[in-house]
Amino acid sequence: MRVLIQRVSASSVSVNGQIIGKIGRGLNLLVGITDTDTEKELEWMAKKCLELRLFPDPENPERRWQKSVQEIEGELLVISQFTLYGNCRKGRRPSFDRSAAPEQARALYDRFVTLLRESGLKVETGEFGAMMEVKIDNDGPVTLLLE
Repeated sequence: MRVLIQRVSASSVSVNGQIIGKIGRGLNLLVGITDTDTEKELEWMAKKCLELRLFPDPENPERRWQKSVQEIEGELLVISQFTLYGNCRKGRRPSFDRSAAPEQARALYDRFVTLLRESGLKVETGEFGAMMEVKIDNDGPVTLLLE
C-alpha cells in the first residue's frame, strides 16, 4: 500500500465537472493498493495518517511539526490512485502489474476509508475507478509518501 499524503488548506475532487468531495484544512490522501495488501497494512496506514504530526502548533507557529490531523480536527479527502504503483523503468508506457485488481482494490480502499471515518473526522472521497479532477491547495508545500 502506498499513500501520498499532502497537507492542504483545501482540496476537492470532481467527476464530469461536478464536485463530489470537498474539504478544508487537513490531508489529501492519494491511495494506491497492491495485490499483497491486507487488513494489517490498512490498519497501520490509517493510524499513521491520522497520527502523523504534520501541522504547526497554533499557539507557537515556529513549532512546525507538532499536531496531527486528529489534534487539529482537520478533514480528509481520500482518492484511489492505482498509478502510484506504475513502473516506468522499461519502455515508454508505465506498467501497472503491481496494482491490485479493481475488485480487490475497491474492497481494500473502502475498508481504508471506513477505518479513517472511525476517527470521527470528516472524510470525503473520490469515485473509485472514475476519471477525476483533483484540486489541491498544498499547504507548505508538505507532501510525504508512506509505504
